[in-house]
Amino acid sequence: MQVAYSGNDGHRVRYACVRGFQLHGTESTCQTLGGGRLDKAVAAAFLDAVTPAGIAASTAAIAELTALHDGRLAGQRLALERAEFEAQRAERQFDACEPENRLVARTLERKLEETLAAVAREQRALAALEHARPVPLSPQEREALTRLARDLPKLWAARTTSDRDRKELLRALVAEIVVTVRRPENIAEVEIFWEGGARSELSVQLIRRGTKRTCTSEDTIELIRRLAVHHPDHQIAAILNRQGRRTGTGLPFTATRVQGIRQRAGVPVAPQPEPSGETLTIAQAANSLQVSTATIHRWLREGLLPGEQVTANAPWRIRLTDEIRGQFVPNVPDGYLPLNDAAKRLGVARQTVLHQVQRGQRHAVHVTTGRRKGLRIQVLQSEAGLFAP
Repeated sequence: MQVAYSGNDGHRVRYACVRGFQLHGTESTCQTLGGGRLDKAVAAAFLDAVTPAGIAASTAAIAELTALHDGRLAGQRLALERAEFEAQRAERQFDACEPENRLVARTLERKLEETLAAVAREQRALAALEHARPVPLSPQEREALTRLARDLPKLWAARTTSDRDRKELLRALVAEIVVTVRRPENIAEVEIFWEGGARSELSVQLIRRGTKRTCTSEDTIELIRRLAVHHPDHQIAAILNRQGRRTGTGLPFTATRVQGIRQRAGVPVAPQPEPSGETLTIAQAANSLQVSTATIHRWLREGLLPGEQVTANAPWRIRLTDEIRGQFVPNVPDGYLPLNDAAKRLGVARQTVLHQVQRGQRHAVHVTTGRRKGLRIQVLQSEAGLFAP
């Protein structure tokens, strides 16, 4: 595992297994964990191992290892003696063979070569064991280790002891450390392999990851996702600010902050604006129909003009068709009356007439020029009601 440093002071240690991610293109790192608790656990195990009780246990372990090694040496000497006996026997058999018996001689010669190879193999094994023989501690060395064990905790915690010195002390006893992170249990299993073959197992409780308190709310992210289909980042920021929304840290939205949230949530960028002849804003629709924006707002409010709005305070998107353009005319056609006159002619309320127009049951136009500008409702002669003149 590699070591990474973070934090404002650059002294926060973290261990990460990133070889697969860097070299083999895996989706994520193998495992990561904070280094603070792991370092403390390993240091505590090291100090426990070098206390007077630990030194006594280590001395007893060395004596036990020496006894075991002596037993292996005795067994290896017996194996070498057995191999030498077999070689001597094969040699006697080969010497006793008559030269005329060539087939028997070849068989005995091959057997002799095999036994001589076995003798050489057992000799090499015995030499390796003798070379690896543990050296027992002398009484003077045991006394020196005991004095050192008493003072080592103070030396470890002293201000004058640097991290480099502590690493040197650890490397004198620790051969290898294997860490396995188990996220479901939120623990790290640690195996310490000491010089000499001993092994220790530790279980380190990891810091539980809490929920982020500064993240943007899910409903705001979902709204950004819907707005990003039609609007760029600066328009989305304006819409969110008009709704009184704030980022996870309580700041107003800007185009840059919306872009960061959108990228982290995997929301694609808004597509290019659609052609102005199909989907228009209120200003574009008013300019195209030669009316004021107040008229467009009124028609949208009354449901006479089709338009959509992703969320409150978002820009209107108005899709103009030839049929809608035909409802905006310069002059009043025959059979079309103002809303009040149409309601009187039909003998119904004004709102009823508007509902009929909204449902497509009655045609209406908007006069764009002259002194008689405004909404006009089509009323046929056959539709005269009770109050018609």
